[in-house]
Amino acid sequence: MKNLLVFLVLPIIVVVLTFFLVNGIAEPVRFENGKKYREDRTVERLKDIRDVQVAYKSQYRKFTGSFDTLIDFYNNGTLKIVKQIGSMDDSLAVAQKLVRRDTVRESVRQNVPLRSVTGSADSLRYVPVVGGQFEMDAVVKRVSGVDVPLFEARVSYDRLLEGLERQFVVNINADIEEINKTLTVAKKYSGVKVGSIDQPNNNAGNWE
Repeated sequence: MKNLLVFLVLPIIVVVLTFFLVNGIAEPVRFENGKKYREDRTVERLKDIRDVQVAYKSQYRKFTGSFDTLIDFYNNGTLKIVKQIGSMDDSLAVAQKLVRRDTVRESVRQNVPLRSVTGSADSLRYVPVVGGQFEMDAVVKRVSGVDVPLFEARVSYDRLLEGLERQFVVNINADIEEINKTLTVAKKYSGVKVGSIDQPNNNAGNWE
């Protein structure tokens, strides 16, 4: 009877232990794959936001903290474009002063292609996969006696990784918090963001 119990129970124990072992190995892999997929799509969206913000600043000398304003600018706005008429390689045309530069206006949509959305820019405000809006701010900060326009668009890991294994998200936040304890400036952001409203960073993303 004892041997029979061992014969019946032991395989079950082995199967259960194997399941937990395999699952324990696979869970971090699934999390990293999900994290990378969401981050990659979010980075593309933030690059688009940056491109439209830079175009907006070229016209208004400042950034905007409003997605409504940014999207309307992309869908309906225009940019001043300097175009060269004729070629500088054509010496005869140059001599005859037929080569010149003209400033024309063209649509923003024509000159700022988007990676992450098609058609209009209405989806720029939304975080890919999980939905909800990015946080976005724009300020003008005095730096070395000069007014410098700054902007920042961001989404926290708490939001971006929602629905994935929560403990891994907690671990990421804790690791970044520990790193920030050693930093006096340029604290790491626990999420994905582009630009900075704290100091000029050439509109860089924290993935770069």
